[in-house]
Amino acid sequence: MPGTARHDREMAIQAKRNLSKTTDPVERLRLKCLARGSAGIKGLGKVFQIMDDDNSRTLDFKEFVKGLNDYAMMIDKEEAQEIFRIFDKDGSGTIDFDEFLVTLRPPMSNARKEIIMQAFRKLDKTGDGVITIEDLRGVYNAKHHPKYQNGDWTEDQVFRAFLDNFDSPYDKDGKVTTEEFMNYYAGVSASIDTDVYFIIMMKNAWKL
Repeated sequence: MPGTARHDREMAIQAKRNLSKTTDPVERLRLKCLARGSAGIKGLGKVFQIMDDDNSRTLDFKEFVKGLNDYAMMIDKEEAQEIFRIFDKDGSGTIDFDEFLVTLRPPMSNARKEIIMQAFRKLDKTGDGVITIEDLRGVYNAKHHPKYQNGDWTEDQVFRAFLDNFDSPYDKDGKVTTEEFMNYYAGVSASIDTDVYFIIMMKNAWKL
């Protein structure tokens, strides 16, 4: 597993530090998410998904504010309105939350996106665009895991814990989509300055 715990800590500290320096509302929300670690943005996405009862993939302002509150994002109403206005490009009173999450993700170069997709494709053995325990059987050796070695966990529990890294904190369904994988690594990517280092880390982590 890439050195995510260390990166997460570094990123959270960096995000909190930058938060005091920026006034841009979208950047502030991004940093607040990143201060929770790599899965922060994805977690917010899951909260919105749960709230989207009619599967419209859109949110009105009330839902947007409720989602932020449910995720314990302390944002005052004026700032929330400003963020909402930025994303409600056509002034329809609703925002597309896929677009919202993509914009919220820290920007990544194409080189980084490509190496992330290479890792995803390697893990997605069945090629159906979702990584599951079945996919992992051939690619990830659970037998090296300390909890497997001391008898605490079965092989499937090791796989599940592995998938939970990428899955959202609020909705761990044991399936990881391209979007979730990309969101997770956008978080990791935010803590790594150079493309070269990011690519080396990914190649080493996934033996690409």
